[in-house]
Amino acid sequence: MVSKSKTGLFALSFFGVASLLITIAFVSPYWLVTDGKLKNPQFIKIGLWEVCFNGFEEPHHWYDTVFKSCWWIFEEEYYIIHDILLPGFFIATQFFFTISMCCVIISLFISYFYMKKDEDDDSYVTLLVTFGTILIIGGFSGIISVVTFGARGDGRDWMPDWEHNDLGWAFALGVVGVVFLLPAGILFLIEARVRKYKRLHEMQSREPSYSMRERKAAYPGHTDI
Repeated sequence: MVSKSKTGLFALSFFGVASLLITIAFVSPYWLVTDGKLKNPQFIKIGLWEVCFNGFEEPHHWYDTVFKSCWWIFEEEYYIIHDILLPGFFIATQFFFTISMCCVIISLFISYFYMKKDEDDDSYVTLLVTFGTILIIGGFSGIISVVTFGARGDGRDWMPDWEHNDLGWAFALGVVGVVFLLPAGILFLIEARVRKYKRLHEMQSREPSYSMRERKAAYPGHTDI
C-alpha cells in the first residue's frame, strides 16, 4: 500500500464507516418497527425491500386476503395493496437511498485505485476529485432519502397501528452513514486541491533552473553578473 496523507486517511476512514452503515441499512428490514406494546400487531417491520405483517387484512375489502410473515416488498401477492405499501414518499426513499448505495459501490472500486496509485501520478488529482464528488453526491442523495422517510415513515396515513410504530435502528444507521459520506467527500476534495497547488508550486520552482540550464547551453562562455 502506498503511503497517504493524514487528510486522505481520515477521508478513507469516514468512507469505510459510511459504506458499512449504508450497506447494513440498505438490506435491513428495520427502518420502521412496531414498539412491541400491542399483543397482536398487524404490522411488524419494514425496510426498503422487505415488509413483515402479522394478519394484515386487505383494507379495500376487494379480496379476502390476509398477509402474514415477511416478504419481498415487490412480491406479486402484494400488488393489491401497492397503493398503500408503496406511496410516493417511500418510492422516493428507495430511489435516493439506492443512488447513495450505488455511489458507495462505485467508490469502493475507486478506493482500491486510490490506495494503489502513487501521489506523483499525473491522474492522482483527477482520481481524488472523482472520489470526492461521487461521495458528496451519495451523501446528498442519502440525506434526501432519510429526511423523506423520517418525516413520513411513522405517520398515521401509512402502516397500521401507526401510534405503535417507531423508526428502527437500520434507519438510524442509514442516517449516520449518509452523513459520514459528506466529510469523506469534502476531505478528498481538499486533498485534491492541496495536491494540485503543491504540483503547481513544484513546477514553478523548477522553471528557473530549467531556464538557467538552457541559457548556459546556449551561451557556454556567458557568466552572469
